[in-house]
Amino acid sequence: MTARTRIWLVVGAVAAVAAAVAVLVAAHARSPEPRTLPAGAPRLFLDLGERDDAETRTLRRAATLYDAGKRAQAEPLFARYGSPQARVGAAFADWPAGTLGRLEGLAQVYPRNAFVLLHLGLARLWSGDTSGALAAWKRAERAQPDEVSALRAQDFLHPEWDVRLERGGFALERNLPILSFTVPPELAALPPARRVAALRARAVRGGVRWRVLYGLELARQGHRISAERVLADAARRAPENADAATAAAFLLFDKEHPERPFSKLGPLVRRFPHSASVRFNLGLLLVWLRPPQIAQAKREFAAAVRIDPRSRLAAQARVLLRAAG
Repeated sequence: MTARTRIWLVVGAVAAVAAAVAVLVAAHARSPEPRTLPAGAPRLFLDLGERDDAETRTLRRAATLYDAGKRAQAEPLFARYGSPQARVGAAFADWPAGTLGRLEGLAQVYPRNAFVLLHLGLARLWSGDTSGALAAWKRAERAQPDEVSALRAQDFLHPEWDVRLERGGFALERNLPILSFTVPPELAALPPARRVAALRARAVRGGVRWRVLYGLELARQGHRISAERVLADAARRAPENADAATAAAFLLFDKEHPERPFSKLGPLVRRFPHSASVRFNLGLLLVWLRPPQIAQAKREFAAAVRIDPRSRLAAQARVLLRAAG
């Protein structure tokens, strides 16, 4: 995959479930009549963070079997362990035999575990309880806002944020700025746990570029609160760096409060009038608005091309301009 095409991601499993949520929520709002339930067993979104121990490897193997529809083979692997992730996996592997009841029980044992609450919502949704699913996802979002499970819960609560340019047919990389520099290939090739550790080490002893890359990697792995703190610190340490300031502003985006970054990015346009980064990422956020502000976004992308026509950002702006038509 080229650097240019990496700015587009085909909508994956989360968006597929979010689409099902949108349909069921709409039906729930219209009528109390029975609705068609999602087919098969609920999706399982394993969240093991940066771990790489024996349990983690076993659970990942079990999740691969589960995703392949081999639930009977996955269940004994999940059953080896007593962690919340393992217990949720074992309950889902037995779907539908007592799954919902087991998830309700786990939510009582772990009332502030976003992973458990996320999957309680999925079990309720697959059982036909749409309002109960929404309630569980709201709890997940509040319980551990710096965890990837909370971010997924927010996706399901706000399926309208499945962003597509009208003529593009693709979704933008979710909630992340695109800057003039990237993670070096030798680090990008690392597994996620090793990549975040390597970037953390460089951020401690390196300059603003490494702090920004570390913050963006935290965001990419679902740790949005930690990412905001790292990027805000990077912007304070290097007030002359447009990429750092842009990234810190961009990460303020929240699906419940999409207006947050604009109060920061507006002044950055005046503070860095010759920054392609500021104009390009302002354009991205305008596309993210609901409804998307495509005309203004195109003007921002065109400005990024004019400011620095040979840059990586200009090349990606041209891709977006073509997609927007």
